Amino acid sequence: MTKHIHVSVAWPYANGDLHVGHLAGAYLPADIFARYHRLKGNRVLMVSGSDSHGTPISVEADKRGVPAREIFEHYHERFLLTQQKIGISYDLFTHTDTENHHKVAQDIFLLLLERGYLYKETQQLLYSEIEKRFLPDRYVEGECYICGYPDARGDQCDNCGNLLEATKLINPRSKNHPEEHLIVREAEHYFLDLAQFSDQLLAYLESHQANWRQNVVRFSQNFIQEGLRGRPITRDIDWGVPVPLEGWDEKRLYVWFEAVMGYLTASIEWAHNTGDPDAWKAWWYNPDAEVYNFIGKDNIPFHTIIWQAELMGIDGIYNQQEGNYNGCHIQLPYNVPANEFMNIEGKQFSKSRNWAIWVPDILERYQPDAVRYYIISTFPETHDSDFSWDGFLNRVNNELLAAWGNLVNRMLSFAYKRFDGKVPAYDALTYADVQIINRVELGFGEVGNLIEQVRLREALQTAMALVREANYYLDVRKPWHTIKDDPEDAARAVYTILKVIDNLKTILAPFLPFSSQQVHEYLGYNGQIFGDIQIEEFEETTRSHKALTYDSAPAVGLWLKSSLLPGQPLREPKALYQKLEPEIVERERSFLGAPRDEHAIVP
Repeated sequence: MTKHIHVSVAWPYANGDLHVGHLAGAYLPADIFARYHRLKGNRVLMVSGSDSHGTPISVEADKRGVPAREIFEHYHERFLLTQQKIGISYDLFTHTDTENHHKVAQDIFLLLLERGYLYKETQQLLYSEIEKRFLPDRYVEGECYICGYPDARGDQCDNCGNLLEATKLINPRSKNHPEEHLIVREAEHYFLDLAQFSDQLLAYLESHQANWRQNVVRFSQNFIQEGLRGRPITRDIDWGVPVPLEGWDEKRLYVWFEAVMGYLTASIEWAHNTGDPDAWKAWWYNPDAEVYNFIGKDNIPFHTIIWQAELMGIDGIYNQQEGNYNGCHIQLPYNVPANEFMNIEGKQFSKSRNWAIWVPDILERYQPDAVRYYIISTFPETHDSDFSWDGFLNRVNNELLAAWGNLVNRMLSFAYKRFDGKVPAYDALTYADVQIINRVELGFGEVGNLIEQVRLREALQTAMALVREANYYLDVRKPWHTIKDDPEDAARAVYTILKVIDNLKTILAPFLPFSSQQVHEYLGYNGQIFGDIQIEEFEETTRSHKALTYDSAPAVGLWLKSSLLPGQPLREPKALYQKLEPEIVERERSFLGAPRDEHAIVP
């Protein structure tokens, strides 16, 4: 039975390039999951975009002396190019500064206000007399009052993960003027009354005990049980979605409040772009649909509590023209498979110290599937993991290339040369031949089940175990020897291994889409396994914007066992992967902590 699968992917702040932590935390897991479900024949809608209004963008803009829009548009463009190159197959990757996002976010604000889920309250905020303004939380740092971490942000502690109140930080300081003594002043703001949703949220979490990762459930339950309080949803800043109320012209919707709405607003935008404005409802109002939020662990409370509370508050079908909701129940996330952090050579990522591996940089030097393979094999699904250049070298050379790449290259080359460029004919397969074909065909179910459980690292390990079994089969059958004395037996073995490779190509396709397409073509097939990822420009009333789109049609229903036939013409193969030289390890390590080439990051 065909399912509707919605893949919601964390929205990156458009204030700097993507790094491997982004890939490990959300983007590659989401892409694997979406590609698999498309191959299964399910209806997938995968959306995300650049978070255009986060204060990190304003901070970066202030540092460089340019408008926030210039920063966001520059990095949004780089996000599009980078994700296209690494193969993240969004149906739509947009941004939060579209007219559509503004309109829907403002409608949600007004509906929550109308339904009594928002209230006004005078708030004490940190004020800078030097800058003559209230400081947004991201402009404030200080010691965390929960765990003592000395460099906590004003909104959240990167060490303990707790959401914070800037005024409670110990020795708070301005990022722009750390020497200034900040003062506390009062300002009126709207708050989301989270406490009203406590019982519903606990019941919701309890209903997902079985299919969610336990660390995500426990963190969220503890967060609620400690007592939910109202959280401000407006702020004193001039960059963001305007508050749609008279007299609030100088305030904006808080980014944490409006950015998570992007999963819904991007779905609505996607539907509009397809010419069927109601198409998004097949996921958001379908009780059989499954919505997955792929995020990093620092985003857990926003995606297991706050976003759910907002959805509970707006329950009902949305009419964009009238800006209201009527009727059916909106779908809450079915799973929030949050990943932990990926460290770099044993240390935490740090943008300020350039202790990072930037995705545009690594893609300049290495094949996208090599990068994908290593990161997937070290996914931080249950605990923090580590990206090491030794590990990258060894896994690419000794696993991806030695086990899979060499299997494909040597047997396709052998078949192409010794059997006139065609899949060989055979009389009857041996028991060993049938056994390896059957064993690999079982992998469709084994790997597929693991992907559906979002156990993606284990799914790749299972697929690679099948690759090793195929290599063992070859070591026993040795068609390069038997072809001299028993060419018919060699033909059986070569046909068998080509059929096995055909199956493995499909099983590995969600993980390694680029090289799987190469194998597909070498085996003589025409067309694509997956569609193209494109950068398109869409017109709005006042301006245009660029977005990533994806053609999902080729992949639909291709999670199928090999249909390879004797006599099928082959194409001359080339090596799938480049061998990495040991020298890359020290070279790449030398870049960590060193100044980065500024031309890559300055508008």
